[in-house]
Amino acid sequence: MPKNLPNDPYKEKFRPEADKALDREIEEALGGLSIEDLVDHDRPVVASGGKEQAAGTRRGKILRVEKDDVFVDLGGKSQGVVPFIQFEEEPKPGQEMDFHVVRYDQREGLLILSRKGATAQDVSWETLEIGQLVEATVTGVNKGGLELEVKNMRAFMPAGQVELFHVPDFKDYIGKRLTAEVTQFEAAARNLILSRRNILEREKEEAKAKLMLELAEGQIRRGTVRNVMDFGAFVDLGGVDGLLHVSEMTFRRGRHNAGDFVKVGDVLDVKILKIDKETGKLSLSLKQARGTDPWADAAAKYAVGAILTGRVTGVENFGAFIEVEEGIEGLLPVSEMSFQRIRHPADLVKEGDTLKLVVLSIDVPAKRLSFSLKQAGPDPWATVEEHYAVQTNVDGVVTRVTDFGAFVELSPGLEGLVHISELSGGHVRKAEDVVKQGQSVRVHILDIDKTARRIALSIRRVAETELPQTAAPSATSEKKKKRPQLRGGLDH
Repeated sequence: MPKNLPNDPYKEKFRPEADKALDREIEEALGGLSIEDLVDHDRPVVASGGKEQAAGTRRGKILRVEKDDVFVDLGGKSQGVVPFIQFEEEPKPGQEMDFHVVRYDQREGLLILSRKGATAQDVSWETLEIGQLVEATVTGVNKGGLELEVKNMRAFMPAGQVELFHVPDFKDYIGKRLTAEVTQFEAAARNLILSRRNILEREKEEAKAKLMLELAEGQIRRGTVRNVMDFGAFVDLGGVDGLLHVSEMTFRRGRHNAGDFVKVGDVLDVKILKIDKETGKLSLSLKQARGTDPWADAAAKYAVGAILTGRVTGVENFGAFIEVEEGIEGLLPVSEMSFQRIRHPADLVKEGDTLKLVVLSIDVPAKRLSFSLKQAGPDPWATVEEHYAVQTNVDGVVTRVTDFGAFVELSPGLEGLVHISELSGGHVRKAEDVVKQGQSVRVHILDIDKTARRIALSIRRVAETELPQTAAPSATSEKKKKRPQLRGGLDH
């Protein structure tokens, strides 16, 4: 019952109780509306200009799909139509989605709609809206950005609104058609400002949200290197950026720079190590995507005593670092470089050299290997007694002079010591007063200790063991010997 009509007390006296209950139910359902209000409730609201007032974004249900148009039920008696071309996939009747109201077609009695996220087809200064998507053609470039045209309307896009990244030169954009968002406009001043970055950011966020649901720790994913820093690189997995730390680029030990392994634009297969669902941050690994840790089976491949080939990757004063395969590196100590004494490892090896080595030790948990270069070749001490004998004199070269004597090399890898007391028969204050480094000398072998690898030498005893030969008699002396004695006992 309309609430503006007064109740008749006489009729109320004879009205059944059930009717009163029904009236109350109807009145509650009407929510205070009159019959006239109810009739006009679903009728589209038309402004004085004859055009339905724009209602922004509205939710609608697909009624039917035709060749060029899709008809939408917006609730009540409001219906709209949207171009079929705006759908990536053919919509299904009953499917619900959001639409933008472009205008009201009074002749057809329909709302002209645009699918949310699709570009507006019928756009003018009268129908422009903030946030509306439009198709724009780049007509020129200036210092501040791009000059564009939208349906014969001149527009401008600031340089920072073109891409998600910095673009140094926009000349390649001339003539391109771009989907852009209306950010500002003044119809009277014919001023239209567009942004493409807003669209790209939304697309990236949507792609990121979708991709984050698909990603899982342990997956191998393909990505593109977007930025490289000293500590690592940022890799785009298709909407989600992850950090590839330099320590996860290679199994090689030591300090490295990310730029040594990757560059911007590289396409890589990486393994997802960790996902932070709250922050959306990813930790990636390149080395684990390429294979297992080479140290896993190193004990079998590099047993103690094994002979192998390695490459010198670095030289220090205590030795050289040797890489036998990517990710497996060991130390060649200076003491294992040669049987000869060397001043510095750089005197014998340099970075990049390939050497034949013997494995001295291996510690897989600590990822440590040690090698020997001198043991990979013949040991001169093994045959020392075959080439040199005690109480003989040989030639050698002084390799070092110390406070207590001088070291003399007899042959490569064999070195002996001449103690300061054995340098000369007289008193020697300093060894270098008698011999100099690099000097060729003749020495006497005092003792050979093959086990301890020691040879005791002497210089002063050479003179004692090598006596000068007796001079040959001269012709004059021979004549004197043969000359007969004269009488009287006098010699002339």
